[in-house]
Amino acid sequence: MYLFDCITSRSQYFRMLIKIAAVFVMAVFVQGEKLYYKPKMIKIIPGNEVEPQKKPDFCNKLDCPEYKVIESSSGYELREYTATHWVSTTLAGVDYSEASGTMFHRLFDYIQGKNAKKEKIAMTAPVLVRLIPGPGPACESNFTMSFFMSNKVTDPPAPTDPTVALNSAPTFRAYVRQFGGYVRKIEDWIKEAQELIKSINDSSKYYTKFYFTAGYDSPFRIFNRHNEIWFISK
Repeated sequence: MYLFDCITSRSQYFRMLIKIAAVFVMAVFVQGEKLYYKPKMIKIIPGNEVEPQKKPDFCNKLDCPEYKVIESSSGYELREYTATHWVSTTLAGVDYSEASGTMFHRLFDYIQGKNAKKEKIAMTAPVLVRLIPGPGPACESNFTMSFFMSNKVTDPPAPTDPTVALNSAPTFRAYVRQFGGYVRKIEDWIKEAQELIKSINDSSKYYTKFYFTAGYDSPFRIFNRHNEIWFISK
């Protein structure tokens, strides 16, 4: 499928992972917490019965976007997220791992004080990456990485890096596949995205020209990891 044409090598991915680990560990020390994802039969919840979700354990005590589950099945959740604020950066290029490392450093520098107020901001979850795969054989893909801005940050400082920007997202719904383990290469994300396609079994329900990866853990966390693929609902 054209969504998943861009592949990077394992060695390139590991080099990127090491770079991200070196800075991410300074932002947050994550204590081990048990996480078990228990698949459920499809359950559609009437709108007037849906309550906001408590902060999930997989947020690892970090602030993360609030959502409520609209529908649950063995292969995905349909979530509704409240309006949110993010700090983002975009990079176009063939190599996913290199793009991810560069973007992470830009955003980490912002929360570490490279902003108009020289203000440090606490790390949040998830690290969200939007992927727009390139259409041609050169596979010039577009990547946007975002850090969630906690509601505790009432007046986010302006970035001083011109490649970093503050932005907002209105309320939206997303089909989300959750999975554990270590994502060692881009093929791991692609495999899970393909599983989400099979689970939904109706491409008219979501946007097909892009998708999101969501990572919740420090690279140094080995067990009970939590990762997600998001397809945005139409």
